[in-house]
Amino acid sequence: MSQRPRKHSLTLRGHRTSVSLEDEFWDAFREIATADGRAINDLAAEIDETRGVDCGLASAIRLHVLRRLRSR
Repeated sequence: MSQRPRKHSLTLRGHRTSVSLEDEFWDAFREIATADGRAINDLAAEIDETRGVDCGLASAIRLHVLRRLRSR
């Protein structure tokens, strides 16, 4: 298991940004995007659009991964 989050680059609606996620969350996030037949940037943009103002993008991605794994 990784000790610290690592930065990963994303492009959301033409804007480059980075998000810090633990490797395990990043891997699961990629697997979810692949399973849905979506580009990781598209999935991240959707999560970004629907997250609340009190939730950062990295947290929103972690919650998305958790919800998806729980729904199995």
